[in-house]
Amino acid sequence: MSSCKLFFPEDPVKIIRAKGQYMYDENGNQYLDCINNVAHVGHCHPEVVKAAHQQNLLLNTNSRYLHDNLVDYAQRLSKTLPEKLCTFYFLNSGSEANDLALRLAQQYTKHKDVIVIDHAYHGHLTSLIDISPYKFRNLDGQKEWVHVAPLPDTYRGLYRENHKDPATAYADEVKKIIDKAHQESRKFAALFVESLPSVAGQIIPPSGYFQKVAEHIHTAGGVFIADEIQVGFGRVGKHFWAFQLQGEDFIPDIVTMGKPIGNGHPVACVATTKEIAEAFSATGVEYFNTFGGNPVSCAIGLTVLDIIEKEQLQAHALHVGNFFMELLEQQKAKHPLIGDIRGVGLFIGVDLVQDQEKRSPASKEAEFIITRLKEEFIMLSTDGPGRNVLKFKPPLCFNTKDAELVVDKLDMILRGK
Repeated sequence: MSSCKLFFPEDPVKIIRAKGQYMYDENGNQYLDCINNVAHVGHCHPEVVKAAHQQNLLLNTNSRYLHDNLVDYAQRLSKTLPEKLCTFYFLNSGSEANDLALRLAQQYTKHKDVIVIDHAYHGHLTSLIDISPYKFRNLDGQKEWVHVAPLPDTYRGLYRENHKDPATAYADEVKKIIDKAHQESRKFAALFVESLPSVAGQIIPPSGYFQKVAEHIHTAGGVFIADEIQVGFGRVGKHFWAFQLQGEDFIPDIVTMGKPIGNGHPVACVATTKEIAEAFSATGVEYFNTFGGNPVSCAIGLTVLDIIEKEQLQAHALHVGNFFMELLEQQKAKHPLIGDIRGVGLFIGVDLVQDQEKRSPASKEAEFIITRLKEEFIMLSTDGPGRNVLKFKPPLCFNTKDAELVVDKLDMILRGK
């Protein structure tokens, strides 16, 4: 269908196999993959392939039968999360996970209204288009029950790096939304937030922001939903979950997972509290997902967790990410087109600007750079409202030599070579 856009539509690439952080086209060319946060532990990881094959030989059915994989996987995931997040729903995609999270919040609170962050994207189901400004602004517009808070962007947002307390300032904007809505007799179900806004341009919210907005939404009777679909499972390096960057004292009420959870296999998860889960069950309406939690999906999920631990990929993401950021900062000092370098672990954005003072997005230049990088056999994409942010989120096996290669090629292109 014409609504599905290929990468590099003017000169698309036919990929026929992949391994680790590399993809190979029909002519045997090797590309370094800096796009794919789905192949989390590396494309076609042999242990993931083996786990899927072995379980497929035995059984693949729905979760209405007892099976050890389902329980073992829930237990393993629970060890990575705060203790109160102890109930799990397994699904097939991040969109399904976010849709269920929305239903859980609305049923638990008996309210409907939701606060989201500007430029957010939470999925492609109708319910999620409604809470994704990135999408609904190009469609039917904003629903009356959806409220949009400013993106907590300290580079080009309302409150920038020179503000004395940007976390409080951005949180106060959420409080204003709540107060205004209450005057109109509206009631809130949730604040729905990507732990690190990705489509919005690889944004790192200021420390303490989540604690403050969580307090506001809780006071208003709602819950805090952390969308970890792009950034969970050790990508940020410092922690297993990106919401943990805000501090140990912050705990969401619901966490959604997708993309990297199955390393390319369609599996997703919602983790929540016993109280929220019981309120959802109290309706008497069964929640059942035909494929969610099947033995093969759970075997793969368990294996992904094993690999992250065995290959120390979380620590690797921190080490390589810090190294990569240092190299990129050196380029920022050389090239005025680079306005900002931001990121944590292997979640990094390079914000390109036409003017350092005005910080106007260099959209055409960004598009040119990713096209040139493809010619140098490096796959990269852009994001942000101005499509001017080079967006790095490679498989976690991406290494320091890969980082050096990317920066050398980027420097060459910025020098006009």
